Amino acid sequence: MRWDCLSVMGHPVVETPNLDSMARSGVLFRSAYSATPTCVPARAAIFTGMSQRSHGRVGYQDGVPWKYEHTLPGELAKAGYHTQCVGKMHVYPTRSLCGFHHVALHDGYFHYYRDKHITTTNRHFDECDDYLRWLRESAGMGRDITELGLDCNASTVGRPWHLPEHLHPTNWAVTESIDFLRRRDPGMPFFLWTSFVRPHSPLDPPQAYFDMYKDADMPEPPVGDWVSPEMEAGGSSDPTTIFGVVSRRRLNRARAAYYGLITHIDDQIGRLVNALQEYGVLRDTLIVFTSDHGDMLGDHHFFRKALPYEGSAKIPFIVYDPGGSLGLRQGGQVDEVIELRDLMPTMLDAAGAPVPQSVDGSSVLPLCRGEAAPWREYIHGEHAFGSLSNHYVTDGREKYIWYSQTGEEQLFDLRSDAQETVNLAARPEGEERVGIWRERLVAELEGREEGYVEQGKLAAGRTPRACLSHILQ
Repeated sequence: MRWDCLSVMGHPVVETPNLDSMARSGVLFRSAYSATPTCVPARAAIFTGMSQRSHGRVGYQDGVPWKYEHTLPGELAKAGYHTQCVGKMHVYPTRSLCGFHHVALHDGYFHYYRDKHITTTNRHFDECDDYLRWLRESAGMGRDITELGLDCNASTVGRPWHLPEHLHPTNWAVTESIDFLRRRDPGMPFFLWTSFVRPHSPLDPPQAYFDMYKDADMPEPPVGDWVSPEMEAGGSSDPTTIFGVVSRRRLNRARAAYYGLITHIDDQIGRLVNALQEYGVLRDTLIVFTSDHGDMLGDHHFFRKALPYEGSAKIPFIVYDPGGSLGLRQGGQVDEVIELRDLMPTMLDAAGAPVPQSVDGSSVLPLCRGEAAPWREYIHGEHAFGSLSNHYVTDGREKYIWYSQTGEEQLFDLRSDAQETVNLAARPEGEERVGIWRERLVAELEGREEGYVEQGKLAAGRTPRACLSHILQ
């Protein structure tokens, strides 16, 4: 989910009343990022509280076992919490608990067949997936989420869900979460991670949610002055494209479906909050809402993720304490730059549990209270992505981008140019600021095994790896 797809953030189309209410009663972070913005490395940051340099996943790569000593659910379990995940994990092996007591799994449908830990001769994805088995039991054998004909990375096309709404994976995730509230040990505090697959493609909201947006007046997607005219003229007919000029009608339907998925999630979050109230635990529960990455959704003719731009790397982040026991500012907003590595220490802080030395992140609760706590100046993000492999550094006000294969540099003033349309690195007035940010990136990459820095300067053309060697050992 993109950072800007909250109506409380002023989005001109999408409606998120339940999340807006949480933001107005809780704390909204305006500069939250996913340092390595695809599913696998982003979730490593969530689970471990580490930066990508520490957890070792600097790109998208399945099949590398998760063997971290300290994880968020594992540490909370040690502290006496009953821990449960419902929905997407995207770890390896697929059924790894990663510290949870139990996982009700739905990761999607695109990588199970590659899981060598499945010993059955039929390596179909429903051997791992709890939702898919439930779907076939509920809707009849032979029913499948692939019937729509939409690829799991088809972010340029959208259409309504083909089955009754209650069978949608978003509804299932909340139904299973509510069932956990019924079945949990009432003598223990709980940690519940409700992990929605959507709004990741396929873009398939229930009909009512698609209809909310299919005729909406969509704003023009931004196109920066740095977008190559040659690339722009290329166009694309591939529904899973990373870059392409698609027809306005097709793009608007994709955006309508994407926004519909978000409003659907918002309604289901409202359902879950109501259940917390009915079970009498809402005022004893800290709720954090965030996502693992965004989607470019046609900005600058890019789609999907892994890129350093705001649509891909910037994420929503809301901290809500209904009971008020943590002393958070109601309706507060925080501008300090935070990252997914901060989620684990925040939850451990709220639980009064010790934070392992391996954690690189910091609790955001002092920021939520308005305390004058010391905080980082900026974050470093990156992604191994072939010819588009990139690094970025940002403080939420400015952002410097370096494409490691070509050496191309970009600098954006996010205060006046939140859509990143003007590349100041190509203008004389940006030269001094580029130099400052470049040196910060040099400091971050000094000593990296890829050899990104030579004699104190950035060195382009080095081979990026999706996983650093210390995690592959």
